[in-house]
Amino acid sequence: MFKNVLRIGCFATLVFLLACSPKLNWRNVQAPDQHYTALFPGKPEKMERQLPYQNQELKQSLEAIKIDDDIYSISTIKLPANTAWEASKIVFQLQSNLLDRAKASGGIANVEETTYQTVDHQKFASKDYFITFKANEKIQQMMRVRWITRFSGNGDVWIYQISVLHTNPNSDDSKILLSKEEYETFFNEFYPD
Repeated sequence: MFKNVLRIGCFATLVFLLACSPKLNWRNVQAPDQHYTALFPGKPEKMERQLPYQNQELKQSLEAIKIDDDIYSISTIKLPANTAWEASKIVFQLQSNLLDRAKASGGIANVEETTYQTVDHQKFASKDYFITFKANEKIQQMMRVRWITRFSGNGDVWIYQISVLHTNPNSDDSKILLSKEEYETFFNEFYPD
């Protein structure tokens, strides 16, 4: 009888521990080639590609992970020092592409002032965009995105796009939904050099 009670107790403890284990397995990701560290809710996959831009190719790196209805991603574009002046145009183009797509779908976008910190704990102003895309009456997507531009010591420019895309939200307010702790953690734990 004691063995049965012990087995039941062990089984109940195991079930309790499994039930309490989080779906998000936060891990620190260091990307020295892209000059940032970040906290991802799991192990991201990494992809690289070349983007054509005004008779040249720019290197873009993407680290992303999909968990349930969410895609967490950090995109990095490196501009060589001789094209650094193009950074604001590229950021404007990235923003316009997303905002125009949201508008065309009947969605909306809201902007909120925020800050981010660098690796050495300096704070800088930024903006978070909360965007709703409407595919149809039943399916919609919500996205929170932040663009950060950083100049390196050698004159190169790094453009970062930090974003979370959520599919089929149970809320109509993207700001409320995408300000929950798991999303805040992802955005607040991104540190460029």
